[in-house]
Amino acid sequence: METPNLSYIDQLSGGDLEFKTKIINIIKSEFPLEKDEYYNNVQNKNLKNVAENVHKLKHKISILGLEKSYALAETYEEEVRNNDLSRQKDFDNVLTAITDYLNKI
Repeated sequence: METPNLSYIDQLSGGDLEFKTKIINIIKSEFPLEKDEYYNNVQNKNLKNVAENVHKLKHKISILGLEKSYALAETYEEEVRNNDLSRQKDFDNVLTAITDYLNKI
């Protein structure tokens, strides 16, 4: 599994530490809420909202440098729109990796 990283954020910030910190803090505050909403919708089998949650989360996945996981999220989003949750465990593993990473930085 890929490891989240700050490469894209470093590139985006261009060495501006204040900007970098601001982006990281936004991700750290938004990600848990978006993840909880995703899990709530999965539990309630609200697949339309699950697909929307995956769509929102995949942007965080991209920002954290997870290219393969982003591709997985794109596929999973489309499959959920077709009532297929077969990749849920794989997607959940990505969310867990991000959660662990964000708790360390």
